[in-house]
Amino acid sequence: MNTVITELSGKGIPIRGNEIDTDRIIPARFMKCVTFAGLGAYAFYDERYNDNGTPKNHVFDRSEYEGHSILAVNKNFGCGSSREHAPQALKDYGIKAIIGESFAEIFAGNCTALGIPAVQLSEQDIHEVQAAIEQNPSLELRIDLSEKMLQAGDTAYPIHLPDAFRNSFLDGTWDSTALLLSGKKEIERVYASLPYLAFNTASV
Repeated sequence: MNTVITELSGKGIPIRGNEIDTDRIIPARFMKCVTFAGLGAYAFYDERYNDNGTPKNHVFDRSEYEGHSILAVNKNFGCGSSREHAPQALKDYGIKAIIGESFAEIFAGNCTALGIPAVQLSEQDIHEVQAAIEQNPSLELRIDLSEKMLQAGDTAYPIHLPDAFRNSFLDGTWDSTALLLSGKKEIERVYASLPYLAFNTASV
């Protein structure tokens, strides 16, 4: 069954700065993996730790943001390499949505394929939301994809998401695996109708 996503709620993590690229999100040396499992531990690793392993007091490691699931970022987040490892690392860390001024197109597409909406706000609005989160880390954020609104405490902000991405969340087609499985009976019917596939696998 397709997973429809109409809204998401959570608390925010403000990450300030424009042009934060995928190498900063997940350094290349941590991409030597067979699966994406465990990549969350290395999200923003070089931003979080010195060469000797001591912490730099990055927002990901501050107690007031522990367990928060919505990133609040600035302009052209996820630029640089098109590596899928960047959104995979964020997902494994526990990020469920990203709000920001703008995103690199491929990064936003990769996020969508993982069920992570990357929604846009105006420059002024995202700065206001980041400041509000910093002032009150417990601020509840709610992203409503149907109404194209972000509710941050008592304040509502209009959001933008390309129609193709937004529609895929609203109808569940972002989840390609679920979409494939939903057609299982039709796949089996076509499979059975193809003579060159009708052989005895037990004899192979």
